[in-house]
Amino acid sequence: MISSKQRANLRSMANTLAPIFQIGKGNINDNFIEQIDGALETRELIKISILETADITAREASDQLCEALGAEPVPVSYTHLRAH
Repeated sequence: MISSKQRANLRSMANTLAPIFQIGKGNINDNFIEQIDGALETRELIKISILETADITAREASDQLCEALGAEPVPVSYTHLRAH
């Protein structure tokens, strides 16, 4: 678990990132989770945008991905994940 100070630092770092993944109507599947896992291995911190066509909210997407990947959320207006 990360501290609130670490979370704030990661949040400020994430603000400058461009989203590298989008969640839309297809939502989250095993292939998408594998791609996110690879990106987290390489970058440690990523940004994911949630399209209006998605059937889930940013919070739901973050919860699903964090659970599947053992990652920690760093929420802002997008879904940000940090490798654990």
